[in-house]
Amino acid sequence: MTMEEAWDINKVEKDLQTAFDDNSETKLLALLKDNSFLFYELFSRKMGVQPVFREVSFGGKLKCDFAWLNDNSDGPEWVLVEVEKPKMRLFNKDVTVSSELNKAIEQVKSWQRYFAENPLEKKRVFGAVARFKYILVCGDTNEWKEEYAAKWRAHENSTNSIEIKSSDVFNRALNHYKEKPTDFWSFEENTITLPTSKLEKYWQKYEYLDNWRKIL
Repeated sequence: MTMEEAWDINKVEKDLQTAFDDNSETKLLALLKDNSFLFYELFSRKMGVQPVFREVSFGGKLKCDFAWLNDNSDGPEWVLVEVEKPKMRLFNKDVTVSSELNKAIEQVKSWQRYFAENPLEKKRVFGAVARFKYILVCGDTNEWKEEYAAKWRAHENSTNSIEIKSSDVFNRALNHYKEKPTDFWSFEENTITLPTSKLEKYWQKYEYLDNWRKIL
């Protein structure tokens, strides 16, 4: 499959715009499910990327929207991502944090608490974990650019373990692809996200994790 055939960019652009216009988390998640390259900006390393898994469940009632492995030399870092409405209300009129944003943050924190309280579950779900990276994607970039919102997010990102991104990360990935599609060659091996049912088989067969599974 050539790079030009990997994704239907015109359809992706149309569907992404629809998800934003409708402020639909459901439509955005469905689009992300079938277009792994839209995660481009969320990957700390753009080459040799690992597959993205969707709807990873743990602890019975907990679930992250997407997850992937950063196979770093200093140990496996698993990235857990929560995606909210692209134009979710972030702040109230009195500039206090909205209930929607607080709820989203609390949801990610529930993952942190779960793995802290159940360390063996990290190994059961992910094979081996040196650390987690938590990302919350929500809200329109224009609201995040407001002075009070920018200051709040800068403080949160510098003092907490949850990295908060605007939903515009997906638009920027699309625009980057349109300008330089060759930058996305590493995503072509897994053009869509994989179901959580394939996660265990993945880490069982990945040689990089063999030694770390003995250590961690």
